[in-house]
Amino acid sequence: MKNSVLIHGGAGSPSSMSIILEGILNKIEYDDDPLNVAVNSVVSMEDDPAFNAGTGSVPRLDGTIQMDAAVMSDGNFGSVICIENVKNPVLVARDVMLNSPHIILSGDGAVKFARLMGYDYYDPHTEKSRNMIRKFYSESFNGNVPAIFNRKKSGDTVGAVARINNKFAAAVSTGGSFPMLRGRVGDSPLIGAGIYSGPNGAVVATGIGEEIAKKLLSYKIYSKIKTDSLENIVKNEVNSFKTSCGIIAITDDEYIAYSNTNMAYAYKEF
Repeated sequence: MKNSVLIHGGAGSPSSMSIILEGILNKIEYDDDPLNVAVNSVVSMEDDPAFNAGTGSVPRLDGTIQMDAAVMSDGNFGSVICIENVKNPVLVARDVMLNSPHIILSGDGAVKFARLMGYDYYDPHTEKSRNMIRKFYSESFNGNVPAIFNRKKSGDTVGAVARINNKFAAAVSTGGSFPMLRGRVGDSPLIGAGIYSGPNGAVVATGIGEEIAKKLLSYKIYSKIKTDSLENIVKNEVNSFKTSCGIIAITDDEYIAYSNTNMAYAYKEF
């Protein structure tokens, strides 16, 4: 397999959005580092309000926006959890991995670290996110908070996996799963749950994070690489979910983008 990158726009994203993703892959910068390629791809999706990451992130029930992101390459990992007021959480996650002694930073600590790294204040709220919270409360709130969570949830995320010169990397970013409480954490920033990369390949998940995290889905799929075809491994795992779930994965000689619901994706060799 040639050097390549595979990206997705989230479980539930319409296949028509694949055109946007193809455009992203035609414009990003490529070099010989798979981490840079994966991160650059995710940054472009974070900057597009059509996706639930970065500028397009969905709100929490209190109207705030908290975002999660993670990267993994060469056995190293970095993530941010519930970070606020930055434009590109995935870049901060990469700095956690490369420029700190930690692997995860959360909340105010993640924000303070971002400022130390030179990331300026940025408000990711859009008219889309404001309208979501207005519409939600006007239609749903009846004083019974548990009833709110009986509504159908959205769990779309953006992610990328890359293979260059037999090395792999993965990156993921999300605004979360609406509706959700402030402080909620899904699978995306958790190693082995929403993301995993090692010498045999790279895997990124999307969907309802609570269910994905319970199964450590990304690592579960990674651990089975070379025991069967990647297509069979991924389809068997994804089809076992009753909630929305999608996977992108890449190995030495295979790649797959598969979901039990719609999922926009794009693939490019270079």
